[in-house]
Amino acid sequence: MDQKEANEKIRSILKEISKVVVGKDYEKKLLLIALLSEGHVLIEGHIGTGKTTLARTFAQVIGMEFKRVQMMPDMLPSDIIGFYMYSLDGSSKLIKGPVFTNILLADELNRASPRTQAALLEAMQEGRVSIEGQTFELPKPFMVIATQIPYGGAGTYPLPETQLDRFMFRCWSDLPSPEEEISIIDNIDLIEEFRTEPVITPNEVLEIISLTKRVYVSDAVKNYIIEIINRIRQNSDVLSGPSPRGSISLYKGSRALALINGRDYVIPDDIKELTIPALIHRIRLKPEAETEGIKPEDIIERALKEVPVPKAGLKT
Repeated sequence: MDQKEANEKIRSILKEISKVVVGKDYEKKLLLIALLSEGHVLIEGHIGTGKTTLARTFAQVIGMEFKRVQMMPDMLPSDIIGFYMYSLDGSSKLIKGPVFTNILLADELNRASPRTQAALLEAMQEGRVSIEGQTFELPKPFMVIATQIPYGGAGTYPLPETQLDRFMFRCWSDLPSPEEEISIIDNIDLIEEFRTEPVITPNEVLEIISLTKRVYVSDAVKNYIIEIINRIRQNSDVLSGPSPRGSISLYKGSRALALINGRDYVIPDDIKELTIPALIHRIRLKPEAETEGIKPEDIIERALKEVPVPKAGLKT
């Protein structure tokens, strides 16, 4: 598959999703970028803002196996990864959990206990799980789309930093605009009845992922990423800054965004567009900064203003 064919497939994916999901164009793009970068996405927002619908529709359109898990406080890790069922004669049978799929929707992730949340760590980082000492590879591609309601709601647990760091992007699912909500109401019967059709095969997705890895990133752009990361880490209001996974997410995500935009090379604007969703969940502020109303996005925007944008050497 060449770049032209890949771009046609990408446009078809976004167009098909939009037949069901009104608005949320940026969230749709982030899901696609994460898929092509072999990353995961955390979608935060209030109940009823279309988070689950977006994830399910996305999986249907790309023709992948999809499983949804409604997270609850009483869930166990085995409910996610699976377990062995033993018989009286001493034999055993592996019962695979819902993690054995291409797209896993962990709905309301922060309703699960920290122990159950941790069951996803190995799967998200290494694409495999361990069950009673045995390691099992997960299907490829494998992607976790997790949703969470704002922390503080009834029955929620805060996601630990190790869990948050496994997500390539974190984005906010907002309420629709008045115009979008009118469109939803006018077309609700069609939206609820509409069944999206896959516009791409799993093998074609793997081909585009391979093509994404060949997108050129100059040394100037790589240095731009590192300078932004380090400027954030050195900010006096930051208690702990982004880990190397933050710079990796920017690097990988910018390649996918460049491909989506029809280029075989990354430009600084690609980095700028992804900096907030890639880094916002990786910044922990000092208590006094939070008291003053400073937010992680303020730190990121300040770094973008202070770090010089590379002007040359973008493509050789």
